[in-house]
Amino acid sequence: MTGAAAAAPFGAACSAVPASGAGSFTGMAADPVGTAASNNPVLSTLVTAVKTAGLVDTLNSAQGVTVFAPTNDAFAKIPADTLNAVLADKAKLTKILTYHVVAGRLTPDQLAGTHATLEGGKVTVTGSGESFKVGDANVVCGNVQTANATVYIVDSVLMPPAS
Repeated sequence: MTGAAAAAPFGAACSAVPASGAGSFTGMAADPVGTAASNNPVLSTLVTAVKTAGLVDTLNSAQGVTVFAPTNDAFAKIPADTLNAVLADKAKLTKILTYHVVAGRLTPDQLAGTHATLEGGKVTVTGSGESFKVGDANVVCGNVQTANATVYIVDSVLMPPAS
């Protein structure tokens, strides 16, 4: 893929993104990633977690990052008591959320491979074209541009290895 096609978001879940307004692909491209996510209805649980961890400013000020953003359904896969416990533990929550961020704005052509996370661990991405997995999570809408990040929306929350 080259030109405009390469820049377009891809994946089945992209249809859930609003066609216009702040939460649309065009609207998200104008805002830093923390703000852009807050305008996207499929990422509301992630936004709550980011706010709880106090990471909005960190994400908004990060330059040139890739974010693997779990959908609301991804968070729904976690048992409610486990999720509530994580939301109540700021250090653990921060560790999990920063595990979803890697340096550099990765294009789909650069996505496959092992990448160091902001948390300090590594994530491995497999696949090609428009079909990628981050660990066990599927990329359901990829190559979403924000002012300071490239976002790949995933269907599972990524958990850093226990240290």
